[in-house]
Amino acid sequence: MIELRTPREIEEMRPAGRFVADVLLAVREAAGVGVNLLELDEIAHKMIRDQGAESCYIDYHPSFGAMPFGKVICTSVNDAVLHGLPFDYALQDGDLLSIDFAASVNGWVSDSALSIVVGTPDPARADRDAKLIRTTEVALEAGIAAAQPGGKIGDISAAIAEVAHAAGYSVNTDFGGHGVGRTMHGDPHVPNNGRAGRGFPLKPGLVIAVEPWFLETTDKIFTDPDGWTLRSEDGSRGAHSEHTIAITEDGPLILTAR
Repeated sequence: MIELRTPREIEEMRPAGRFVADVLLAVREAAGVGVNLLELDEIAHKMIRDQGAESCYIDYHPSFGAMPFGKVICTSVNDAVLHGLPFDYALQDGDLLSIDFAASVNGWVSDSALSIVVGTPDPARADRDAKLIRTTEVALEAGIAAAQPGGKIGDISAAIAEVAHAAGYSVNTDFGGHGVGRTMHGDPHVPNNGRAGRGFPLKPGLVIAVEPWFLETTDKIFTDPDGWTLRSEDGSRGAHSEHTIAITEDGPLILTAR
């Protein structure tokens, strides 16, 4: 079921958006060479406890997950792009790290993601990594700009795909954006490729996560033996950017702005 939020409810969602943004910034700042992924998870976990927030991930067990997630952030490294389950791994110079985080504050959820290169970029691939990350960011900006009242979900999808294809990337539509509210994942689905003018109407009060993610040389993925982490089929790197937005009479409002 797709629910539309009142202006008051959207205001009530702002603290969750600010908190999610703050956690992502803290984890990004801490993500240096030699830092363990489990340390990053603990930073986010402590911030959740201190805020009195609730994790959307730790008990999350959808049909595509092998078991409850058990951690509070997703940390996807290099050829991993989504749902990266934190494990005992120390980040290395030049790793491409995508961080995805969702939490509930006062009963409202926000969801956001970013990607960075850790430490000193590898000269052999620095430009490629920067292009991949930047393309997800530009696609996110384009998707949000297309999220105008009176439009359709397909307008967002088409805008994202146009940026990806112009950069030479193909687009996987198995996973994409989604409705956000009292829970992390809801309707409508917001694919990263589609036709403008098609799909669910973008009405004021609709709250969604827009999340372009691309792989460098493929759109095929597989699930890691950990039962969660999604990796590129050919070993190429991936990047991911995401914001939770609300459709308002005046246009899109970014709740997780950093």
